[in-house]
Amino acid sequence: MRRTLLALVLSATAGCSGPQLLNSFTPSGGYRHASAVVYDPQRRLAADIYTPVNARRVPVVVFFYGGRWTDGEVADFRFVGQALASQGFVAVLPEYRHYPSVRFPAFVEDAARAVRWTQQQIGRYGGDPDKVFLMGHSSGAHLAAMLALAPQFLAEAGGDRARLKGMIGLAGPYDFLPLTDADLRDMFGPPEHYELSQPISYVDGDNPPLLLLHGADDRTVRVHNTRNLAAKVARAGGLVESHIYPEMSHPWILATLAAPLRGRSDVLDRVTDFVNQYASGKATSGIIGTATGDKERPR
Repeated sequence: MRRTLLALVLSATAGCSGPQLLNSFTPSGGYRHASAVVYDPQRRLAADIYTPVNARRVPVVVFFYGGRWTDGEVADFRFVGQALASQGFVAVLPEYRHYPSVRFPAFVEDAARAVRWTQQQIGRYGGDPDKVFLMGHSSGAHLAAMLALAPQFLAEAGGDRARLKGMIGLAGPYDFLPLTDADLRDMFGPPEHYELSQPISYVDGDNPPLLLLHGADDRTVRVHNTRNLAAKVARAGGLVESHIYPEMSHPWILATLAAPLRGRSDVLDRVTDFVNQYASGKATSGIIGTATGDKERPR
């Protein structure tokens, strides 16, 4: 059964059927699902929230899905919400506007408003507003990194970077200049603003702790994005830990969060350890100012 599912996912994750397939194998019990909770009435933006049963002031993970800033919807990522809830966390999965309807930095500003809402309202869903983490995959990791590294976005939205407990990036684009595709040049333009679109441009050493995970076989977002950001944060004295997985592709690093595939990597284990350590204030000092782990943790 698992081998058949693995073959199907490997053939499907590059297309639209991949997330739906993963969702079809996602358990329906052990959590409550609040759908389309409005966080920005003016722009008609909402989030899906996954809450562990009997949750009370538990850590919160705001997850931003990927899709090249142009595609995706939260309904495709129920398997992520369930994965995080299964670890005892409240998961908030916000929608945000896409290009070409908007251009940078509008989608970052949407993400900031979602985090502000979370910091203000998540107690109603069993989460602790003082234990909020950001997480994202691909372009969603770009959004999370921008909020973690550039404090003005949350400040302008009425949120507070200083209250964030950490940020988790899966295969994120953090240092992707020069822009060679016409849509990206338009999305992040004009050219004199390109540097402002790069999370690495905002490193100041005061960031919340970062956990950056990437696959060495990623052909969509090259692994140098994670290596470069981790190295610069470490040089600035910021909190960062990075892990590069050999033979891990761009979609696979996210797919292994799905319930039947979790034994294929330790991605969810690393995310869980990171959240629990920083939520409890018992993080090991070994990740301070380090960019480590160009290997996969043994299982």
